[in-house]
Amino acid sequence: MDTSYPREERPKDRWPPAAPTPRDHLVWAIFNTLYMNFCCLGFVALAFAVKARDRKVAGDVEAARHFSSKARCYNALATAGSVLLPLLLGALVVTGVIHLSKLAQESVGFFTYQFSGSDDGEQ
Repeated sequence: MDTSYPREERPKDRWPPAAPTPRDHLVWAIFNTLYMNFCCLGFVALAFAVKARDRKVAGDVEAARHFSSKARCYNALATAGSVLLPLLLGALVVTGVIHLSKLAQESVGFFTYQFSGSDDGEQ
C-alpha cells in the first residue's frame, strides 16, 4: 500500500448526484433565426429554446427536457434545410446549364442554316 502522501477522507454525500440539467440550445436557435432562417424554423426553435430555459430556471426539469428536445429537433431541421436546399438548388442549376449547352450544341446546325442565292432545283 502506497502511503507516501497523506490522504484525506472525504465525507460521503447524503444525496445521490443530481441529474444533469437539460440543454436549452438557445445559441443554436439564435444562429438559425438570424442567419439560416428556413421556413421560420429558426424562430420556432428559438421559441422552444426560450421556453426550455424558462422551465429550467423555474425548476421544472421534465418540461425543460421536453421543450429542449423540441428546440433541438427544430434547430436540426432548420440547419439541414438551410444547408441542403441551396445545395439542391445549385445542383439543379448546374444540370440545367449542362442540358441547355448540350441542346445548343446539337441544334447549332439548325440555327446556322444559310440560304444561298442560287437554287439548283429550279434550273
